[in-house]
Amino acid sequence: MYLCDKPIVFVSKKHIKHWYYCGGVNITFPSENEVHETRIEARSVSDRWGKYQYVATELATDMVVSVGDVKFYLHKFPLLSRSSLLQKLVANNTDEPEIDIQDIPGGPAAFEICAKFCYGMVATLNAYNVVPTRCAAEYLEMYEAVDKGNLVYKIDVFLTSSIFRSWKDSIIALQTTKSFLPLSEELKIVSHCLDSIAGRASTDPSQVDWSYTYDRNKNEINGLRKQLTVPRDWWVEDLCELHIDLYKRVILTIRAKEKMAANIIGESLKAYTMKRVPFFAKKGNDVTKYSYVVETIISLLPTEKNCVSCGFLFKLLQAAIIFECGNTGRAELMRRIAGQLDEASVGDLMIWSSNGDTASVCDVDVVCELVELFVMHEHGAGTGGCDEFDDDIMCKDFNDPDGSKGKVGRLVDGYLAEAARDSTLPLSKFVGLAEMVSGFPRASHDGIYRAVDMYLKEHPSLTKSEKKQICRLMDCKKLSAVACAHAVQNERLPLRVVVQVLFFEQARAAAGSTPDLSGPVKSLLPRGSYGSSATTTTSDEDWDGDRTSGELKGELASLSLGNNKGGVDNADKVTAKKVKKMFSRMWSNKERQVETSESDTSMSTSGEIKDAPVVVRVIGRKTTHQTPPEKLLEAK
Repeated sequence: MYLCDKPIVFVSKKHIKHWYYCGGVNITFPSENEVHETRIEARSVSDRWGKYQYVATELATDMVVSVGDVKFYLHKFPLLSRSSLLQKLVANNTDEPEIDIQDIPGGPAAFEICAKFCYGMVATLNAYNVVPTRCAAEYLEMYEAVDKGNLVYKIDVFLTSSIFRSWKDSIIALQTTKSFLPLSEELKIVSHCLDSIAGRASTDPSQVDWSYTYDRNKNEINGLRKQLTVPRDWWVEDLCELHIDLYKRVILTIRAKEKMAANIIGESLKAYTMKRVPFFAKKGNDVTKYSYVVETIISLLPTEKNCVSCGFLFKLLQAAIIFECGNTGRAELMRRIAGQLDEASVGDLMIWSSNGDTASVCDVDVVCELVELFVMHEHGAGTGGCDEFDDDIMCKDFNDPDGSKGKVGRLVDGYLAEAARDSTLPLSKFVGLAEMVSGFPRASHDGIYRAVDMYLKEHPSLTKSEKKQICRLMDCKKLSAVACAHAVQNERLPLRVVVQVLFFEQARAAAGSTPDLSGPVKSLLPRGSYGSSATTTTSDEDWDGDRTSGELKGELASLSLGNNKGGVDNADKVTAKKVKKMFSRMWSNKERQVETSESDTSMSTSGEIKDAPVVVRVIGRKTTHQTPPEKLLEAK
């Protein structure tokens, strides 16, 4: 590596102008020093940094400057005429020809540029080396008071006229300032970079005419990218290259200008997090670093509601759990999630708890806490009154299945169906979470039925009492026709639950053919299930989702396929035999139960039928002996 690109001939007692190429800008550095009539050439011992750097000239070098592990053999006159620090060091070390400046910012590379400037050689400045060179010039005290047109002044002009006027150069320069703190802060390089970046980020997109990085949401037509107008979030990807501390200062500066929408800042936070945080990564030496990044992102979230998606908040929560972030940040994050929990998906709720070095168990406790916070949030919104001028306060119908509570109820049902696949999930946690949303309005209970069925399938060792406990979570009156058909053939369900399903389906079918039912019979049925044959089955819109109904239909088809190999008539016989067997077992149990308690002959408050002398019609099958629902109650 050479101190100059080519040999330079200095002519005695003449002023020369040297042209310097700086980041694509030609800047004239006038040299007013009296130069020697000699041929000067810079040489080094190797292509890389070696132990010696020297200037080959007819004049012997009279000064050695040691920077790090590199020694520069130079001349006093060109250096002392520009650097006040070197003047002091030489004056204080007259007996020693070597000067040691180990702590110069930027090291040998920055000192080389300063030395080139002193010799009047060509030095190239750009966004990557301008900050260390400016700090080195400050360290060497290369001020205007020492020599007019000195290096400090030249670099300041270059920063103002070139670096701070460029979007990407400002970001690059800001990134390099971190290694030279606090000097770069004292020189106001950091603040100027922040103002430049924030000002351009806040510019109207229609006025953006500089290059930027934008790889998201590319629109392609026939393999060619469609030319679009500048998006509002054009700037977010370039900032992802910054260190988290510098990124935080940029975001705070942008927010201080009050020209950027909260959702755009949210997009920037999301892009930075997705690039910088390795989600679901194994723990290692970088846990503390990533924990700091996540906590910083949480602190930067705008206060406006819905400025970031619920899915992104859940990703932050998962990262906070993995990297063991502080309780304060996690609590704030969960509070924000609870405020928009009705926007979440089942996949968002699949949070895995950290267990040693692996994450393998669903963190149901976190979901329970989120639901609890959601209930508190909804209660506060519901009792706070309505203000048509306040967008943050909304009046909600808590009995509306399509309202926020109804959405969260269906969300938890779907989550329980997925969490039930975990064989280590205790029954107490499953039941506890389900009971938290038991009062939430739902058009049907197909979702909770699917969750119960999945838990029974994955936990075959449950006792009868435990099965009875988990089956109480669903209301058989609110099962759709598809769910009822599946439940009738579900051998995992207790016999008494199957009888309940058969009874209520029979009552609903009778309501369709006999609109003028008595009051007691109508009270057995869910609202809207009598008076019209159109309401005897639940429509697709009333199911908890296509996934629930689709899976139930699929399982029903597989059950039917296994039981119907002899055709439809044979299936009727098989089903009839099953029902007859169920009732025969039930009647035998009844005779023993009647002797112990008269209360067993009535219907429980949860809708469970203890002993009803009824022969129920098989769903979709031929009718056997049938008793109208009115007479069922009269018989009781």
